[in-house]
Amino acid sequence: RSLFHEMKVVAIVQARMGSTRLPGKVLMDIGGFSMLERVLLRTRKASQVDDVVVATTLAPEDDQLEEASARIGFSVSRGSTSDVLDRYRQAAQEHDAEAIVRITSDCPLIDPSLIDEVVTKFLNHCPDYASNTLVRSYPRGLDTEVIAREALERAWRDSKVPADRAHVTPYIYLHPDQFRLVSVRGTSDFSDLRWTVDTQVDLDLVRDLYAAARNQIDVTWMEILDLAVADPERFSRNRNVRQKRLEEA
Repeated sequence: RSLFHEMKVVAIVQARMGSTRLPGKVLMDIGGFSMLERVLLRTRKASQVDDVVVATTLAPEDDQLEEASARIGFSVSRGSTSDVLDRYRQAAQEHDAEAIVRITSDCPLIDPSLIDEVVTKFLNHCPDYASNTLVRSYPRGLDTEVIAREALERAWRDSKVPADRAHVTPYIYLHPDQFRLVSVRGTSDFSDLRWTVDTQVDLDLVRDLYAAARNQIDVTWMEILDLAVADPERFSRNRNVRQKRLEEA
C-alpha cells in the first residue's frame, strides 16, 4: 500500500444470471469451482484490495448468486438490472469505498498481481480512473479498472446514454477532457488472446486452460500464458468470438 494514501479500496464484482449468450454462466463449473467463486477467490488475493463485494440485481434468479457468494464469505449488494452504474454507486456507498476496483464475473482468470499493479498506479498518481484496458496489452479477461469514488458519482450524475450506465465506466474514459486517466500497459502485447467467458467456446477454452494447470485456484496469468503460447492451436480457438459493442449491452 502506498505510504501516502490510505484510501479504502473495494473491489466490486458485477454478476448476474441473465447473460444473453450463455445464461447462468457465472455459476457454471470450472474445475471444481464455479466461475464466480474463481473470480472472487482470486480477487481477494490482491494485497491492495481491502474488501471484495458482489454487485448483483434484485431479480429473483439472482438469489442464488447471493447465496453462493455468502456461502464463501462475500458480501452482496443488490440493485438495478439494467443500470449497472447505479448498482456500483449503491455498492460503493454501502461499503464506504473511496476507490472502486471494477471486476466482471466472467473473467475467471483475473489475476491478483495485475489488480495490485493497477491499484498501485492509481494510489500513486491519484487520477480519476486507471485501467489496463485503455490501451490493451493483456489478454482479454484480465481487465481491471479503478475509479475514484468522486468520479463514479460524477458519472452517475451526468451520464444519460444507456450504454454508459450499462458498462459503468465509458462516460469516464470517453471524456478525457473531464477526467484524469492513467493507462497501465504490459511490456508485450497479448491482447489477441481471449480469456473472458461470453460463449460456450470461451467456457470450454477456460476449462481446458485450468485443467492444463491442474485446476489450481491460484495459478498465475503468466503460467496460463505459457500454456497458451506453447499450444496456440488448442488455446486460441475462441479467437473469432466477437466482443459485444458497448451499445449492445
